[in-house]
Amino acid sequence: MILTVTANAAVDKTLTVPNLQLGHRHRAQQGIVIPGGKGVNVARALKRLGEPVIATGLAGGRTGSHILDGMTEEGILNDFVRIRGESRTSTVVVDPTSGVQTEIYEYGPEVGEDELGMLREKLQYLSGAVSTVVVAGSLPRKVPTELYAGMISDMTKRKVRTVIDCDGEPLRKALVAQPGLVSTEQREAEALVGHEFQTDEDFQDGLTEIASMGAASVLITLRTGCYALLRTGRGRAQMYRAWIPQVEAVSSVGSGEALLAGFVAAQAAEMRPEECVRRALACGAANSQTVGAGVFDPRDVARFAGTVEVEESRPAGTRAAS
Repeated sequence: MILTVTANAAVDKTLTVPNLQLGHRHRAQQGIVIPGGKGVNVARALKRLGEPVIATGLAGGRTGSHILDGMTEEGILNDFVRIRGESRTSTVVVDPTSGVQTEIYEYGPEVGEDELGMLREKLQYLSGAVSTVVVAGSLPRKVPTELYAGMISDMTKRKVRTVIDCDGEPLRKALVAQPGLVSTEQREAEALVGHEFQTDEDFQDGLTEIASMGAASVLITLRTGCYALLRTGRGRAQMYRAWIPQVEAVSSVGSGEALLAGFVAAQAAEMRPEECVRRALACGAANSQTVGAGVFDPRDVARFAGTVEVEESRPAGTRAAS
């Protein structure tokens, strides 16, 4: 079983509004309201792929109740810590005529140390039944930025594979804890290493730099592809560049989480590294065909997988820093 952790869960509202203009009244052409937050989105995508998954995290107030009820209605097994504060709502407005996507995210509730302690205990309890823990998304207000690092260290001691998808200072500190896999978007990766990526060599150097910070394996995702440094069981690292022909997207909301879910599911099935990357991109593309994170049609995954190109960039013998 795979466990996902969402410290800053949300109710995600996605609206489709053609010809969006600020200061004008509009009627939404389409709308979807579902439980969200990166970890929840990963869990939904894993369930779509037929993977056994359980979601945990923090949820509070009426919004928190909507999040938990929604996951239960979707059949996503969940065991969250209820907190005193009100969970957040996130709103995304998609304009299909221009392809522009406007995202509005609340910061989330304040969380007490006693509530964080309950989350740590919950994670320890659930870790006995899982092979992989995916920690994903932002932290609520005033939560120590080393929270994820502590989770990763604890899971590693328990021989559980760890995956992290976040940004900023929480990611920097999590890297020191040596996660098994880091998934990050291009802009987040550039901020992490302190320079932009323009060429293949830039991306390869970025992969190596992030690995040197502590990650065993690294994914840097782009809109139409990804770069990967993947370490095998023997410690040897291989680099890959993968891309998919441009597909007309309905919405890109949650495609990064779908991509990560595809990779984790393929890794759990012990597929070859290049096939893990292929499956990941196919899931990200399938997600772009619908409105809502992780609500893709699994049949689209197989269709897009056949169009993904994967090539090994060059051997990379760099080991993660100890």
